[in-house]
Amino acid sequence: MTSPRIPQNFERPLARRGLLKGMGAAAAFATVPGALAACSSSKSSGSSGGNAGSVTSPVTFGSNYSDASPKAAFAALCAAATAAGGPKVTVNTVDHNTFQTNITSYLQGTPDDLFTWFAGYRMQYFAAQGLALPLDDVWAKIGGNFSASVKTLCTGLDGHQYFVPIYNYPWVVFYNKSHFAAKGYTVPTTWDDFIALCKKMKSDGIVPLAFADKDGWPALGTFDILNMRINGYDYHQKLMKHQVSWTDPGVTAVFDKWAELMPYMQTGANGRIWQDAAKALEQKQAGMMFQGTNQVAAQYVTDNANLDDLDFFPYPAINPTYGQDYMDAPTDGFMISKKAKNPAGAKAILEYIGTAAAESTFLKTDQWDVGVATGLQAPSYDAIQKKSVTAISGCKAVAQFMDRDADPAMATAMISIIQKFIDDPSTGNITSLQNSAEQQAKAIYTS
Repeated sequence: MTSPRIPQNFERPLARRGLLKGMGAAAAFATVPGALAACSSSKSSGSSGGNAGSVTSPVTFGSNYSDASPKAAFAALCAAATAAGGPKVTVNTVDHNTFQTNITSYLQGTPDDLFTWFAGYRMQYFAAQGLALPLDDVWAKIGGNFSASVKTLCTGLDGHQYFVPIYNYPWVVFYNKSHFAAKGYTVPTTWDDFIALCKKMKSDGIVPLAFADKDGWPALGTFDILNMRINGYDYHQKLMKHQVSWTDPGVTAVFDKWAELMPYMQTGANGRIWQDAAKALEQKQAGMMFQGTNQVAAQYVTDNANLDDLDFFPYPAINPTYGQDYMDAPTDGFMISKKAKNPAGAKAILEYIGTAAAESTFLKTDQWDVGVATGLQAPSYDAIQKKSVTAISGCKAVAQFMDRDADPAMATAMISIIQKFIDDPSTGNITSLQNSAEQQAKAIYTS
């Protein structure tokens, strides 16, 4: 596979809330005194100017965790790292949108030592351009803490590792248990049952599916899951790499199924943010919502809603060949800039973060994400987190979300195309939109 092309601006219209919530992570480093100091001899491969740095020298961390709670947690985490024997950490926080929109120029300029980012293609994208530091030596120490599939998500196109994960989260269909019980609704496992339930909810005066796409990215998840349910994981990944044409009948089938569902989805989605759609679910104005756990469950926590009443189920099966075998389960974590001034100190931090103990401590106050380390002991998991672990582990494969699996420029193009579909899901418009997607894909993937 050739190196990915970097657009002038690596655009991400609005970041998903993959955030470092809670203060529990700050204590993680304190559980292993001297863990960072023990890494002071760590050497850097490929750092700018050949300077390996030292854990006694300061480290900087570029962060898009700009909301008040995760920002405070992240600051405490870095302070604890210093107290445990590591270098002083200066966190440079930028709001989500600005950070991700300007990430290319940031990494090409004078970046921080460490930066927050995403696994899979998003990581590979910059690794292939030589903008991230290989972490093979870090993975030589932490590799036993992760499964082969997780390691693959952290591996560049050249076979080297560039990423250390901290958590992931599934995209599933949420509902309120008390609402289902009061109305006598049952969880659907097939498409026919799903549509029947939607019809029943609509006749009861309830919006079947809360839905929002003003931010652009939420509806990408609906395309992903319909594509994997209808055509399978391999087909989906080939489409994301443009090894399948966007005018292929398989893509038409995705839009056709979505058009069948549109009468049961909350209207005016292109003018609504996902938080407002989630409130419709909270207030039982809507019966269900398809979204990531670190959005819906996190909002229930933030709003002091009844988290115990919240439940979810995997998206119903459509094609019996694939059943409910696949889902989106994005993985978040950290990378080191190729131009890092202190790669040794940065690697020391990642060597600790890449342990089950660090994840376990972090997750004590995180009520929506789940850790990715093997052997993770997480007694603080709530019902949503426990069910998330089961849902993800039960999949034959998980995708990372369209704006992580596809070329970023293509994901941006699809945001506009899907919003046009939401406004007009007619057969004629679907054909036009597929042609537009294919034309843009040809320009993006061949330039």
